[in-house]
Amino acid sequence: MNIEQLVQGWFDKWEKGDYLNLPISENFKHTSPFGSIQGKQAYLDLVKENEEKFCNQTFEIQDSIYVKNKACVRYIAKQGEGFSLEVSEWYYVKDGLIKEIVSYYHIGEIREERQIENYT
Repeated sequence: MNIEQLVQGWFDKWEKGDYLNLPISENFKHTSPFGSIQGKQAYLDLVKENEEKFCNQTFEIQDSIYVKNKACVRYIAKQGEGFSLEVSEWYYVKDGLIKEIVSYYHIGEIREERQIENYT
């Protein structure tokens, strides 16, 4: 399985709600604006505790780049009628499994002092 198939498998499993069988290594690390979580079991436990936030999503892939052991995918995650999130993620692969994901997305309002005036 090449890296593109592996990453597509990640999205397919999420859309089916099959997160217990994600193609991740035992020492998997996930980093997002919320912080980092280390270890496959810790990640799966976090998802289980927050299934309503993680499951029942669909993904619209906007762009992707695949090289030997890493990939970058830009997508829109949607959940129900009211949730849509634009995400860019880096995937790092070793021995046929995803060993690390680094996610970038906006998680809240921009503080007034950080807003850019007249930016279009």
